Amino acid sequence: MQTLAILVAAGRGERMGVSRPKAFLEVGGKSLLVWAAEALAASPCVDGLVAVVPGQLDAAAQRLLEPVAKPVATCAGGPRRQDSVLEGLKHVPDGFDGIVLVHDAARPFVEPATIASVVRAAVEVGAAVPVLGLTDTIKKVGGGRVETTLDRSTLAAAQTPQGFRYELLVRAFEEAFRGRVELTDEAMAVERIGLPVAAVAGSTRNRKLTTPEDLAWAEQLLAAERSGARA
Repeated sequence: MQTLAILVAAGRGERMGVSRPKAFLEVGGKSLLVWAAEALAASPCVDGLVAVVPGQLDAAAQRLLEPVAKPVATCAGGPRRQDSVLEGLKHVPDGFDGIVLVHDAARPFVEPATIASVVRAAVEVGAAVPVLGLTDTIKKVGGGRVETTLDRSTLAAAQTPQGFRYELLVRAFEEAFRGRVELTDEAMAVERIGLPVAAVAGSTRNRKLTTPEDLAWAEQLLAAERSGARA
């Protein structure tokens, strides 16, 4: 079964405090966009990619992604994440009936094992998301006061790539847009139509780079891995 990855890279990255889109920031000498595209392309599960980027940077993204080992198309994103994913879905080839992965360019270090687990579960269940268990005690807060302590054993943080059978994701997105629902991730669209979403093990290395502190963590990770490789 073929797998196509939609790489979402159209975000502005306000929390980074920078003037350019986050996916075009560099760590270790490469943009987050290229790191993430290369990570997806390195997976035997992935047959091709669609990178969704800010419209004014489409040509720049094409140049950056030319060396990637798998076929890569680019397209302009929309104002919201779900609009960008929808634009990516429009570039899926006619007659495609495989798996679609949706991945954040802000998660540049996703590992092949995570990708493979998501694809396998999406084939079996129809939809899958990698998750990490929570280590902090989680409080529900309202009006400046703690209302209750939640059972963290039943909670998890969602990562990407999230994987879906193509026709299922299209159906879920159609329902979400019809209902004017604001989606925070793609799995939410499937959840709201009552269909199962498999949870597979995520990875601490698959961290989302959102703040300057996250970029510093990424630089330290790469430095440590390169130092280990030279030892």
